[in-house]
Amino acid sequence: MVRVAPSLLSADFGNLREAIQKVAPAADLLHLDVMDGQFVPNITMGAMIVEAVRKSTDLPLDVHMMIVEPDRCLSDFRHAGADMLSVHVEACTHLERTIDRIHELGALAGAAINPATPVEQLVDILGELDYVLVMSVNPGFGGQKFWPRAIQKIERTVALRQGQQRPLIEVDGGVNESTSQAIRRAGADILVAGSYVFDSEDPSERIRILRQE
Repeated sequence: MVRVAPSLLSADFGNLREAIQKVAPAADLLHLDVMDGQFVPNITMGAMIVEAVRKSTDLPLDVHMMIVEPDRCLSDFRHAGADMLSVHVEACTHLERTIDRIHELGALAGAAINPATPVEQLVDILGELDYVLVMSVNPGFGGQKFWPRAIQKIERTVALRQGQQRPLIEVDGGVNESTSQAIRRAGADILVAGSYVFDSEDPSERIRILRQE
């Protein structure tokens, strides 16, 4: 069954603990978007927020690092409580070395790819990844419209696995009730959803809808 990761980027940061408690009973993991104002135009959370979230839940924390030179911060985010760390192909000069470092720190390692980046760039490192994060919007802001060609990209990622179940395929951007069925059918394993979940008065019900076959 597909897993759902509510994205805290869309949560109420003034009541973050309460927002986490609302989704925790239904969520499989929590997605945290780290932006540095350089790789993407926005600036969001740092390791201190990850640490605060870690104190509020036992759910796995999936930290999506939209930053330049991510190697500088891997240890900080891991020690703050990250269980999963994804870095962007476009931001890494030596992706294999970065992935190895994430594993050395004891976290699951993911490679994130922007809409314009061919997933085939990962073919030589695919066996070392725990998951591939397919961006179905251009990263940097929440609430964007789903990029339809991401479906083909998910399918190509499935094909690259050659019948294997790993790496998992995570999809982030514009995930809602109307897009989730096609995303699941294409082969995604983890759905990241922000505004669709947190803009609802019943976030747990929204998560259940995303998980429905």
